[in-house]
Order: sequence, then structure tokens, then C-alpha cells
Amino acid sequence: MADQPCPVTSTEQVPLTIEPNIQITQAVRPTIKVPVVLAEPTLQIVVEATIPLAPAATEIKRVIKNVFLDQVKLVPVEFTPITGTDFFNVTRAKLFVAGHIRKNIEYASDECNGALQDRIANVPFSGFADITTFLTQPILGISAESKAAFLNEENGLVPRLDKFFFQNLVKYNEQPFGELVTANMFELDFSPVIPFTEGTFDTITEKIVLDLTVKVLQTQQLAITASQVISVPAFGTIG
Repeated sequence: MADQPCPVTSTEQVPLTIEPNIQITQAVRPTIKVPVVLAEPTLQIVVEATIPLAPAATEIKRVIKNVFLDQVKLVPVEFTPITGTDFFNVTRAKLFVAGHIRKNIEYASDECNGALQDRIANVPFSGFADITTFLTQPILGISAESKAAFLNEENGLVPRLDKFFFQNLVKYNEQPFGELVTANMFELDFSPVIPFTEGTFDTITEKIVLDLTVKVLQTQQLAITASQVISVPAFGTIG
């Protein structure tokens, strides 16, 4: 007699009704605080590096590259005042960039039927660029301090050196920051000493041209025009 299939317990699902909610909109002008793109430049970085290989190589098979940024810093150098405030728009700045190219080099050695060798190397780079065109200008508040002196109450011809009034205004600005967008790398790899046919080489020189696109941002407050949406259930509370 053939085996009977195992019984399975099932439950019939009850269909649910759908009642769409009513949506009511009203015009609002909210103030939001969001990251704003200040600039998105493409920087060309040219770097040369010599990387040792151990064991020695007979042929480079593949090179996999990635870029890691260690810093993206914006240093303002020119400003214009914002009318009606004591804040300034940045009109020119120096953009400092530093990081490294992580290279994964796969190569063959002179070992007969040997496994592929793997060499990981970090090629550092750094530099700066002059930013004069902004998609949105950075905002900067300048701190200030004041000092008031007093005359001697008993002799109006001399000041008091023990009595002063101090005022300090400190503005805490949103720090511009960076994001990595794209990295386009062109490179020439070769042994600094030309090996003989089927010979080995233990160093490789790399001349790299890196087109690096970064996004520079600053968190700012923006007033926007929008519609506020209120979702009202079909069956609301009684009131």
C-alpha cells in the first residue's frame, strides 16, 4: 500500500474591508533644518607611488582600486555681510582634501603552477582647491568680544586698572562636511627596471590620475512653501 500524504492544517482567511482615509491639506510655510549642497566639484589629483612586491612578480593580472577620504575641510577666505544680520555669506573658500587610494594588486609569481599573489597597498594623497562658485553659499557667524574700562572714582584723571566690564558673543556654526561621490582613476603601472623575458620584478611604479568628485554640504535652516496633509480616518472619534 502506498504511503498516504501527511495531513496539513489550513485556515481560510476572512476578507477585510478597505475604507480610504480622507486627506485634508492646508498651506503652510515650515522652517526646516537640512543638509544643503554648497558645491560639488571634481578635483584632479595626480600621484606617483612605488610599491614593493614580495614574492617577486612575473605578470600583473588585475588591480582593484577604491578611494577613502580622511578629510574634507572648507576654510572660508572671503565674505559678504547678510543684510539685516551680523552673519556673513562665504563667497570664496579653500577646500582641503586628503585620503588614500586602496589598491589590491593580483599578480603571478615565477612559481610553477603557483597560486596568484595578492598585495594590498594604500597610496595617500592630499591637496586643496579654490572654491569661488557655490550652489548655495555657506553661512558663517563671527564671534566677538568687547571690553569696557572705568575711571577712578577718586581721581578722574586716571583709569582703574582693577575694574573692567567684559562681553563675549560666541556663535556656534554648522561645520561644512563632505561626501564621496565618484572616483575615476587612470593609471600607468610598470616596473622601474625592465625585466628580461619571463623574468621577475619586485617593485612596481604607478602614475595615477584621479578625478575625484566630492559633495560639500552644510546644515542650514530653510523656509519652504508646502502643503500640510492631515489624514482623517473614515470613522473618526465623536466630538
